[in-house]
Amino acid sequence: MSRFGFLFPAQGAQFVGMGRELADTLPAARDLFDRAADILGYDLATICFEGPEEKLNATEFCQPGLFVSSMAALESLRRESPEIVDSCQLGAGLSMGEYSALCFAGVLSFDDALRIVQLRGQAMQAAAEANPGGMVAVLGLEVERIEELCDQARTAGEVLRIANFLCPGNVVCSGDNAACQELSRLASEAGAMKVIPLAVAGAFHTSLMQLAVETLRDALADVKMSTSRVPIVSNVDAEAHDNPREIRELLIQQVVSPVRWEQSMGTMLAKGLDTFYELGPGKVLRGLMRRINRKIPVHNV
Repeated sequence: MSRFGFLFPAQGAQFVGMGRELADTLPAARDLFDRAADILGYDLATICFEGPEEKLNATEFCQPGLFVSSMAALESLRRESPEIVDSCQLGAGLSMGEYSALCFAGVLSFDDALRIVQLRGQAMQAAAEANPGGMVAVLGLEVERIEELCDQARTAGEVLRIANFLCPGNVVCSGDNAACQELSRLASEAGAMKVIPLAVAGAFHTSLMQLAVETLRDALADVKMSTSRVPIVSNVDAEAHDNPREIRELLIQQVVSPVRWEQSMGTMLAKGLDTFYELGPGKVLRGLMRRINRKIPVHNV
């Protein structure tokens, strides 16, 4: 019998039109977008369905849009295959997607999770404006080599580190803009298969996001969290958690800590999961799993 795991995508998976088909065909999905408009104070559905792309890509709109679209995808799977939803063994979400996973698991209500996601996006946008930075994907080099290149690219006082351990041969580095540019040059010279500057607002998952930490800490202190119905694997330590106190602290750390996605998938596979569902826009997580273990099927919803 298959053992199921659910995966929820992060910023970067968004596209204009996401969620539209579900909202048009599934009343439960439309209800989520309607509730989101009341909570957020603006028409999220129009931004997700019609753009413009520049607005959807802004962190403060992108993160709520991805969260609601992922929850709409969950409702679609619940309608089509409720037995799969009921038998899910573990969940995980990449970066912001962890909030989607926690909502699925009942740790956070939809309303509370959306409010936190909105605040998190705004706080990270503000931190990015206060401390400008960027992110660079480096493909085809060993982690140890990339860490050496980060050390070489940084000058005194600059921040540059691996921010996302995504899959073998694919990591994302994050830090000050000048350091990211120097890393791009050095990685290309070192034989990287690809070096891709990412279109993001700032240096996510580094100390340059520190301004967002206290804002998020205060918000999470006031929100109710329940014991998780399904353990959720944390980005911070790649371990499964169901205790609200632990989860709360890990969500705060997540903003300035590397995302250990490859290790998180290793944790889920080690627990015997053999089938995954990616719930939300895009197929990014499916692609990463193919690099981690090609034999494991990932179904997109």
